[in-house]
Amino acid sequence: MPPGITLAADAPTLSAANTGFMLICSALVMLMTPGLAFFYGGMVRVKSTLNMLMMSFISLGIVTILWVLYGFSLAFGTDSGSLIGWSSDYVGLSGIGLTQLWDGYTIPVYVFAVFQLMFAIITPALISGALADRVKFTAWALFVALWVTVVYFPVAHWVWGAGGWLFELGVIDFAGGTAVHINAGAAALGVILVIGKRVGFKKDPMRPHSLPLVMLGAGLLWFGWFGFNAGSWLGNDDGVGAVMFVNTQVATAAAMLAWLAYEKVRHGSFTTLGAASGAVAGLVAITPSGGSCSPLGAIAIGAIAGLVCAMAVGLKYKLGYDDSLDVVGVHLVGGVAGSLLVGFFATGGVQSDAKGLFYGGGFDQLGKQAIGVFAVLAYSLVVSALLAFLIDKTMGMRVSEDDEISGIDQVEHAETAYDFSGAGGGAGSRKAASAPADTVAAAPQNKKVDA
Repeated sequence: MPPGITLAADAPTLSAANTGFMLICSALVMLMTPGLAFFYGGMVRVKSTLNMLMMSFISLGIVTILWVLYGFSLAFGTDSGSLIGWSSDYVGLSGIGLTQLWDGYTIPVYVFAVFQLMFAIITPALISGALADRVKFTAWALFVALWVTVVYFPVAHWVWGAGGWLFELGVIDFAGGTAVHINAGAAALGVILVIGKRVGFKKDPMRPHSLPLVMLGAGLLWFGWFGFNAGSWLGNDDGVGAVMFVNTQVATAAAMLAWLAYEKVRHGSFTTLGAASGAVAGLVAITPSGGSCSPLGAIAIGAIAGLVCAMAVGLKYKLGYDDSLDVVGVHLVGGVAGSLLVGFFATGGVQSDAKGLFYGGGFDQLGKQAIGVFAVLAYSLVVSALLAFLIDKTMGMRVSEDDEISGIDQVEHAETAYDFSGAGGGAGSRKAASAPADTVAAAPQNKKVDA
């Protein structure tokens, strides 16, 4: 993603076309957070559906306010020591002129700020999928506020801010492989290592309650991701954003097919959950790399990511960490893969002249990518685990075991996702209506309660 620096000799002027394009892209990225909510909401059991939706939606509220108050200033203000930014004009967005341009570009600062806000919102929401079924909503809300402040805002500055140390090093991250996906995936791993496993992990079936909801969420994510990726060039003047748009579609398709092929060979079936997960894996991997590769390279990156992520999601059963909805397996692993593959597939002819190993660039860019990947991974993992530990020791991070078994929706939100009381008449219907929601949902297929 272009940082806020001036490159051109002539001062740019406001472009109505680029401004309108970026506002549309901002709206598309905003749509990704509700899309993620549906994606995650369909993957959990009935009794956790609303909580999963709310864990994404609350990020829209908390992060928006913090971004306006100080987040934009920390992430994109004047650099201090290559680690953090700060500009008093950005505090409260109070010192920004209506037509003041983002340095070196043809869009207003306000447009850049709102576009970046949408990235800040969805990143902590990604973490929530790893914590399904077991986290207090108040503790999660506090974690989001603290995490974006001490992890996301600084990392965004490292990667994209003028003077940020990873940007100055030459790490390529077009739209968020490190700052968004590795950051969120590593954070998810850190938190689940602190709070522990769900009740019944590896013993009880924990199948998705609504695969159509999962597919709907995946479709919204795919749609919104065009704004996420193509918009990250901050304009439409030189064709780079168009290449990124094409590569986003190509890599996502390749990843979905690769995941499905792996499933067929490994398990004998093509699943809808696999198609949705494969698509997301491709979207994750092309996010850092799509501005530096060709469409053929995007096919390779997507296929590699689909295969690697499909294999990675099973690690939680072997290693014993309970990543509820495979945030580690898809976002961390996919983000690492996509970021490192820049060092192989960068052509030197799209966003920059940096070339990867397959295009005669040697190991130089790969080394830079590795530094970026592991610096963000380590920082996010450690700090996120520490935040979770402190919250757990003070207010408690998890609901009680009884509340987890009975259902976090009812306990935390006093609601249930589905009301079966009006589903027909007669004694049988009254009996079904009085049964727990999971029993009603599972009985037709499984003949037993899926706790």
